[in-house]
Amino acid sequence: MKTDHAKIHLNIGGYEIIPLPTGLFGLDGGAMFGTVPKALWEKTNPADEHNRIPMEARALLLKSKDKKVLIDCGNGADFIAKYGDKLGSKFAELYSVDGSGPTLKSSLAAHGLTANDITDVVLTHLHFDHAGGATSAIGDVIKPTFPNAKYYVQSENLKTAQTPNVREKASYLSPNWVPLLEAGVLQLVNGATKNLLPHISVWVSDGHTTAHQVVIVEDDTQKLIYCGDVIPTASHIRAAWVMGYDLHPLKVIEEKTALLKSTQEKNTYLFFEHDPYCDVATVETDKSDFKVKERFWLA
Repeated sequence: MKTDHAKIHLNIGGYEIIPLPTGLFGLDGGAMFGTVPKALWEKTNPADEHNRIPMEARALLLKSKDKKVLIDCGNGADFIAKYGDKLGSKFAELYSVDGSGPTLKSSLAAHGLTANDITDVVLTHLHFDHAGGATSAIGDVIKPTFPNAKYYVQSENLKTAQTPNVREKASYLSPNWVPLLEAGVLQLVNGATKNLLPHISVWVSDGHTTAHQVVIVEDDTQKLIYCGDVIPTASHIRAAWVMGYDLHPLKVIEEKTALLKSTQEKNTYLFFEHDPYCDVATVETDKSDFKVKERFWLA
């Protein structure tokens, strides 16, 4: 779904910044934009006959000499679409999972890497479209996709996944994280953490779900913010444009505003996990709000 944006190459904190598309899927447009009228959001995010808008599940690879760090890992679309895998074919149909395009493994292969090369996986949270690729079905056994990696998630988010509320029960799916616990590879993080890994920090949001960690990569001059579901697409930069999926919309607005204010401190790019129309964008102030300054594809 390439659109005509400028291409840029980013290297921040010694990491090459590499987007990894893992497969398109569809979510209800009304749910994605909450109280925003369809007449507004459909201008930039056209829906299909079932009112679903295309969504990317875009992971991020941070590649340095010593580290191959993956931020989120998509919904496992390659397995779901072809085999029913962990969740069954009805799941793929409901969410319009498209396994015909790039997958996490094919995107890694395009950069000369396999799952064995990944050293660390930072999960923003354990919803299926962010952690689905964390595990894979090998025959009848579900195992960590990245056998040599440590996985990082907030301890409070794991507790939420283990005892989900009624609204989120369908999003926290045990095959995506129980095998990580059983393999002893899940590292629990407690709150905002500076330098979780070199030049990589996490900032915690509770508006979308409990203990969602936004990932920040920075050095002295540049910063990249992996927004996850706090700002899922470039269209959601406007303060009032929040999702119906958010548990606490007003809290999301407050958290999003704080995050956007931080972009004024240094040269900052927002990385969008779910936007099929761009990888990153810069923002600028617009009276008491913020708006997109420029969209980019990462080269």
